[in-house]
Amino acid sequence: MSKRWNVYVTRMLPQPAIDLLKEYCDVEINPDDQVLSHEELLTKVKGRDAVLCLLTDTIDDEVFAAAGSQCKLFANYAVGFNNVDVEAATKRGVMISNTPDVLTDATADLAWTLLFSVARRVVESDKYLRDGKFQGWGPMLLLGRDITGKTLGVIGTGRIGGNFAKKAKGFEMKILYNDVTPNPQFEAETGGVYVDKETLLKTADFISVHVPLLPSTRHLISTNEFKLMKPTAILINTSRGPVVDEKALVYALQTNEIWGAGLDVFENEPAVEPRLLECENAVLLPHVASATIDTRTNMGLIAVRNILAAMQGAVPPTLVNIEVLRAKESNKA
Repeated sequence: MSKRWNVYVTRMLPQPAIDLLKEYCDVEINPDDQVLSHEELLTKVKGRDAVLCLLTDTIDDEVFAAAGSQCKLFANYAVGFNNVDVEAATKRGVMISNTPDVLTDATADLAWTLLFSVARRVVESDKYLRDGKFQGWGPMLLLGRDITGKTLGVIGTGRIGGNFAKKAKGFEMKILYNDVTPNPQFEAETGGVYVDKETLLKTADFISVHVPLLPSTRHLISTNEFKLMKPTAILINTSRGPVVDEKALVYALQTNEIWGAGLDVFENEPAVEPRLLECENAVLLPHVASATIDTRTNMGLIAVRNILAAMQGAVPPTLVNIEVLRAKESNKA
C-alpha cells in the first residue's frame, strides 16, 4: 500500500466497513447521526484524499473545490448518484464511485413488501387491531385486492426492475414492461412483453417504477399518467422520489383515481407532502429499501474498497465517471 490517505466519512456506517477503512487510512467520521449542512460539509472535506459520502449529501463543484486538488475520489454510498455533480468532478479530475448490484435483491424485495402491504391493506389492518376495533371476523372487513394471476407493469428494466419482475413468476402474473428501448434479456428472464407507457398504465393492475432520476424521468408519473390508470391500480415507487409527482398522487388517491400507492422515496425527502400523510390508501416508508444488515454492510465495504483501490493507483471497481481516466491519460500525453 502507498501512504495512508486522509479520508472523511459523512455519516456513521456499519462497523466492518469502518474497521477496514481504518486499517489502511486515517479516518474522521461525522459523529452525529444526521446530515451535515452544506457549510459543514465544505469545512470537513478540506484537505482530504478521499471522501465517503451518502446520497443525502449534495456533492457539487463547491464541495470539490473545498476538498482541494489533492482529493482523488468521492465514494458514494448508494447505487444512484444524482446527488453528485459528476460532470464537475470529471472536469476537476475527481473520481466518483457508487455501490451497484449489492442492494438489488433488498430493493426488489422491499418493492414486493410495499405491493403486498397496499394490496392487502396490511398497515390499515394492523392499526385497526391495535386500536381495539377488531370485534371478530366479518365478510366485508378490510377487503383488499388479489395479486396472483394479475397484470404487473414494470417501468425500468435495469438490475432492480429485472430482479423485481423475476420474482413475479411465483405469482403467475402477466408482465408488461416499458423502457427507453425493448430489453431482450428482461423478456427472456421474465416473459415480459414490451408495450408503450400508455398501454402499460391502462392495462396493469400493479405498476412498479425502477428508473434512475434524470431530467427525462422527473415527474414521469403525474396527472396524465394517473388518469390513464385503472381505478383498481396500485403504484409502487422504490426508485427516486421526484419520479412521481406527489401532489398529483395525492389527488389520485383522494379521488380514487387509483386504489393505492406504496412509496419508499419522496419528492422532497425527507419532507413528505403533508396531504399524502393523510391518505390511508398509501403505505409510506422512510427510504429503507436497502436497509438490511447484510446489504448496508456490503455497501460500505464496496465504498471502502473503491477508496483502497484508488489509493493503490488502481481503477476503483465501481467507478462511475470512467472518462476521468481518459482525461488523465490525455494530460500525460
